[in-house]
Amino acid sequence: MEAKATAKFVRYAPRKVNQVLTLIRNQRVAKAFEVLSFLPKSSATLVEKVLKSATANSGRLKDFSGLKVKEAWVGNGPILKRMRPGPMGRGMPIKKRTSHLTIIVTDAGIAPERRKKKTTKTQTDAIVAQAIPAGNVLGAKKEEK
Repeated sequence: MEAKATAKFVRYAPRKVNQVLTLIRNQRVAKAFEVLSFLPKSSATLVEKVLKSATANSGRLKDFSGLKVKEAWVGNGPILKRMRPGPMGRGMPIKKRTSHLTIIVTDAGIAPERRKKKTTKTQTDAIVAQAIPAGNVLGAKKEEK
């Protein structure tokens, strides 16, 4: 199963974000988090946030063993054009670049017996019904006759 997360219009230059993404492409998610935690680049925090969102979208909040970063890319966003003073009264342009970041994680290479299966709502209701006796509501006091 694949899960995807995006961050759009972020104020990081795409070239600088791509330097970080090259380090985590085709890596296991646990290894990617380890690499990102020690990376001295400011865009590593952004990539870590998006990767955390992608793992949460896959249904695994804490246990992401077996997940792998399938694809990670960055695209150009709109460029904010500003001016600063230059010599002899001229204006010199400044281009403040923005990015659109996308990360896709997958568990395709994992053996089926190692994958965690999601429980559906009906399965959850059945488990709760077995655990709580009929007529007894949590937090309700027992009536005495």
